[in-house]
Amino acid sequence: MAVVLDSDAVVGFLDRDDALHDAADKAIRDLLAKERLLVSVVTYAEVLTGAKLGHHDERQVKGFFSDLISEVLPVDMDVADMAASLRSRRKSLRMPDAMILATAELQPGVGLVLTGDREAVKVRDLTCKLQLLR
Repeated sequence: MAVVLDSDAVVGFLDRDDALHDAADKAIRDLLAKERLLVSVVTYAEVLTGAKLGHHDERQVKGFFSDLISEVLPVDMDVADMAASLRSRRKSLRMPDAMILATAELQPGVGLVLTGDREAVKVRDLTCKLQLLR
């Protein structure tokens, strides 16, 4: 099984001052031992934007993605269609989160999305499980 990390999980892991740091650090370290870690290109863009804005060290961010992430998953028309569907059914879900969930749902072999987003875990009718960091 592969695991998709959302942006909150990655930021939580990288930022010791983040409220999700302890939970993200433990979860990601545990998953690394037994699962392939994947991210959506949306997560890559969101976290890299934070680095370029000075919130994180850009070398550390790029090192995280190159060293710990097996694959950065693209967004295509199928992902966009599913994201639009998810977003239209749950208006409180932000579009980047809908894109990440759709990417995970359409990627064969993904069984889990690790997220820090309380709205994302409310999405129903996905075959992959959603795990909220606390």
